Amino acid sequence: MRLFGRKRHITRIGLAPPAPRPGRGGIAIVLIVRNEERHIAEWARFHAAAGAARFIVYDNGCTDGTLAALEAAVPGLATVIPWDQKLTAGDAEIHNQVLAYAHATRNFGGAFRWMSYLDVDEFLVPKRAASLPEALAHLEGCRNISLPWHMFGRNGHMQPPEGGVVQNYTRRNPDPMSSARGLRNFKMIVDPCHVTALRVHTVWTDGSDATCNDRGERFSATGRETRAFYSADHIQLNHYYTRSDAELRAKIARGPNLTTPDADHLRRVMRKVAHIEAGEIEDRSAPEFLARIGQ
Repeated sequence: MRLFGRKRHITRIGLAPPAPRPGRGGIAIVLIVRNEERHIAEWARFHAAAGAARFIVYDNGCTDGTLAALEAAVPGLATVIPWDQKLTAGDAEIHNQVLAYAHATRNFGGAFRWMSYLDVDEFLVPKRAASLPEALAHLEGCRNISLPWHMFGRNGHMQPPEGGVVQNYTRRNPDPMSSARGLRNFKMIVDPCHVTALRVHTVWTDGSDATCNDRGERFSATGRETRAFYSADHIQLNHYYTRSDAELRAKIARGPNLTTPDADHLRRVMRKVAHIEAGEIEDRSAPEFLARIGQ
């Protein structure tokens, strides 16, 4: 439990891992979403093209056409769970996103070899292989893989451009392992049948926070913060943090996943944006993947 603003929040949840089901395989992607009608179809189609077997989607109170757009984009591939809630234990708020990840792992994880936990602005990009399962094939000995954020900014777009995210946002911060506050973080691909605890950016497998990079090199959770950990040789995690300026402003207005004073949230987001857009480099890994597989 940690302090965040003036309230206490439960940000780590433990669980008994699910038992593996006969014939389990493939990768499932877990998503918690609210009002992402503009972007959900592109995100889902991209990951379906990359070989995702199932989308487990937690509906955090969508009031637009997000869920209809998702089903139209990947018919029959998404399982949707209502998840519009704020739960507390005593005077501590339970992090709704972490709770969704734990629920997905325990209730669906037994059917899959791999599971990842993403947001709609995060894309898993195979760098050489034609699919995520192919990119993960050399990592059978790993139960917990950490992928560093590659942080993309506004790319000069004041309003949402036609043509989607992948083709229009190709400039990012050059250093995924930057010490600038808020730039260095990770999402995981894990063997769900060994998950024993979760946070948004850390997963424990078999009671350990040990994790691999995408080359299969093993580090502690502290060790993954060092430059020696960095690799995006096989899978790159693109985080389109801002998208257009108009969407960035809307994101700030929506607020964070946990209840936080508005001024603190605004200051934190804009500080991160300034770091992202300092010294950007061109990165076409995502459109190049789509071109490589003929999408």
